[in-house]
Amino acid sequence: MFMRIPKTNILEVSRRWWVLALAALFLLQPSAALSHEVNKNAVVLLVTKGDRGQTLGTGTGFIVKPDGTLITNYHVLVDAVSVEAIFRNGDRVPVQGVISLDRNRDFSILKLEEDLYSTLEIGDSDRLKEFDYTSALGYPSQTVQMERGGMKGALLQTYGFILGIHPQALPEFSFLYTTTPFQPGFSGGPVVNKENQVVGLATLEGRSINLALPINYIKPHLNDQKLMTFKQLLQADKISKEALYYRGNFALYALGEANRAIDYYQRALKIDPDFVLARYDLAVTYRGMGEVDKAITEYEKVLKINPRFPEALSNLGGQYFRKGNVKQAVAHFRRAVEVYPNFIQALSNLGAALNKMGNSKQALPHLKKALKLDPEFAVAYFNLGNAHFAQGNLDEAATAYNNAMQKGVDFLSLHWKLHEIHLKKGRRNQAIMELQTILRMDPQHPEARKKLRELQSSQP
Repeated sequence: MFMRIPKTNILEVSRRWWVLALAALFLLQPSAALSHEVNKNAVVLLVTKGDRGQTLGTGTGFIVKPDGTLITNYHVLVDAVSVEAIFRNGDRVPVQGVISLDRNRDFSILKLEEDLYSTLEIGDSDRLKEFDYTSALGYPSQTVQMERGGMKGALLQTYGFILGIHPQALPEFSFLYTTTPFQPGFSGGPVVNKENQVVGLATLEGRSINLALPINYIKPHLNDQKLMTFKQLLQADKISKEALYYRGNFALYALGEANRAIDYYQRALKIDPDFVLARYDLAVTYRGMGEVDKAITEYEKVLKINPRFPEALSNLGGQYFRKGNVKQAVAHFRRAVEVYPNFIQALSNLGAALNKMGNSKQALPHLKKALKLDPEFAVAYFNLGNAHFAQGNLDEAATAYNNAMQKGVDFLSLHWKLHEIHLKKGRRNQAIMELQTILRMDPQHPEARKKLRELQSSQP
């Protein structure tokens, strides 16, 4: 699997509601965990269209009542004038309208055209606990294509486990934090337990920060009767801060238009200056533009609104780290881990910052925990290598660095450390090979050129 690794040992988290990036798969064998297959006939591809009949986007939904009651994310519907449900067998059914929705919790309950439908069973999300098995189903955007008669996609199932259940941006409700990856297009899809009962609604992704809304928040609304048309929803969304926020997310993550995203976020914040979601993604946008001071200002505003927002704590720590204020960075990473003990990125970031402060011994347990939770986390292996190197554990450091390279990290500093390890272990040829690698990465590196000449001239 190819993963593009950022050129830093500190990772920060974005809220990709619209465009979901591929995360590493937790390899559970479905046959070992499941007694029977998920009813995939109840999981549909949703295609939204605008006022000119143009396709706006796709998402996933799942049917929970035989009359065609269907659940998906609210954000899937933003700006839609019509929605169509496409089944695995190619059947196409219009969505009549919206039975219920919650913009804050990002769910909507839709009604399909009258018929008799296959369903998924609803479970009890209150019974879930850390490390419970979870699986998600969705229609990846990259598989959706236009065919004769309309669009069609391939249904994918992924596997993982729960890392925690606690609030995120908004303190009044919790999310399921799971390693189960949500691909682009999974928005609105079901997250099921080992009995294949729906326990969550796939909502948001990040590296091991895949968030699902617990299904028990949605249950009380399944028997609502009022039906809103999409044109009525579109009218209501004209004054909705949440709709502005999701449009900003689409501009940022789908279109890469940072300035347009900033405009949407700022318009949402004019409606509600304490709208923590817009404030957070405004900070993320500034961070991506290299505006560190602006990002710090916005993250600090986020944390005044919600001091226990773990991703904001970790991201603010990342910005302090970049400014060289490592002590402040450590304090924020520690706070993020206190709030969310299995926060893999924050654990790795804390280890990196402690290494930077010369506290590599303290860094080791945090980095080992991060890798126990996510054995594919390349940057954490690099940080672990640095901690072992500082402790003089050269063999362990080399192993960690090699693991980091196998997972996709290829930092110049990593090869310098391996060069030093090989020299100390008397492995001259391997030390030379590391210098040659450094020079392939940076052909004009004067120190590497000098050391390579010295080693080659001193060979017997």
